[in-house]
Amino acid sequence: MTTLTQDLADVRPTRQLLAIALAVAATAPGVVLRFTEPHLAHHWEALLYGLAIIGAAFLLSWAAEVAQLDVSAGLAIAVLALIAVLPEYAVDLVFAWKAGNAVQEFGPACRGALDAMESPCSLALANMTGANRLLIGVGWPLVVLIGWYRSRKVGRPVRVVKLERSRSVELAFLTIATLYSLTLPFKSSITLWDAAILVGIFVVYTIRLATAPSEEPHLVGPARYIGTFTAGRRRGTVVVMLVFAALVILGVAEHFAEALVATGQALNISEFLLVQWLAPLASEAPELLVASLYAWRLNTSTGLGCLVSSKVNQWTLLVGTLPLVFALASESLDGLPVEPRQRRELLLTAAQSVFAVATLSSLSMSTRAALALFVLFWIQFVLSAAVPEAQHGAELVVVSVIYLTVASVMLLRDRRAVPALIRDGFQTPHAKLRHS
Repeated sequence: MTTLTQDLADVRPTRQLLAIALAVAATAPGVVLRFTEPHLAHHWEALLYGLAIIGAAFLLSWAAEVAQLDVSAGLAIAVLALIAVLPEYAVDLVFAWKAGNAVQEFGPACRGALDAMESPCSLALANMTGANRLLIGVGWPLVVLIGWYRSRKVGRPVRVVKLERSRSVELAFLTIATLYSLTLPFKSSITLWDAAILVGIFVVYTIRLATAPSEEPHLVGPARYIGTFTAGRRRGTVVVMLVFAALVILGVAEHFAEALVATGQALNISEFLLVQWLAPLASEAPELLVASLYAWRLNTSTGLGCLVSSKVNQWTLLVGTLPLVFALASESLDGLPVEPRQRRELLLTAAQSVFAVATLSSLSMSTRAALALFVLFWIQFVLSAAVPEAQHGAELVVVSVIYLTVASVMLLRDRRAVPALIRDGFQTPHAKLRHS
């Protein structure tokens, strides 16, 4: 295993300990609320539970980074992928389970109450589509633009972020998962067959990465500080952080989900939008911050590469397990129902993913492409919130067509790079990828 050596003055222990303490403190109100259940307004409950998830997600993120020093490459890939999706998966699991219960009790209508504004089946996919679109529409461009801004400050402006050739593996599997995701909007349910394919892609992806030679991870922030501990102290710290964070997330996830829905109903705000955007914002915050820190330190390629890897996990492991949870809750072999609105949401999410893959087909992303991702994300976000309910859905299809059209043009332009990307991703030995 690896030992990380750092100059403690450079690591700034006091600052890192403060960050860890703040993350732990953020979980406290939500944990107390979970076990005391005082009578608070629903929006305050959602806020406190959301802060608990954010704090726990930061602890989970730091511990998962440090864990790479003490576990084998193959085990690290499988376990850390599960850890990475836990915050958003916990919320998605709640809605998928409720959807299964609703179908079992009320039938295919999938409604837990006649006056429900959104069905559990609808909300089961809301968080997933929001998390996927947020990661690409905000996370990817944010890293590129921060890197460009910082490089200007030091007098060496970089307008194109180039990924290492070894990132072809993530991009190749993301391409396969994205192409398969394009079939989901045309289905009436996400079935166990879909789950088998998506989880299967993740398994093959894990096996492919497991054969890569292990490297000392590049740690930042609190993870970097914990990495300077002696082996025994470091491992003990990581275990405590992982267990504590996981217990917090699993303990408050259901209450957070219920508080979001109740907040929407109480304030006459679409609970669909709250679940789609606020829940993923809480779970994605640590990941986006870590990637931004890489970019701020002019290690933009690593930051963007981490987010690409997260996208693979989301499209395969996260989406693939939702039908499994639904089937268990409904005590059937039925797939998770996809309602008309969700089909358009899935189409937009898949189309955005196609566009994102196209921007990186040459293993590089320009500031122009990053701005296009960012602007198109906000266009669809504003339209979704502003378009009247009676006309809702058409704007999602329009933006989807824009994504797919621009992606087609970019793929045609970079058509020579795509076969090399796929070949490197699936066949080229890791040694050659890392030393080219």
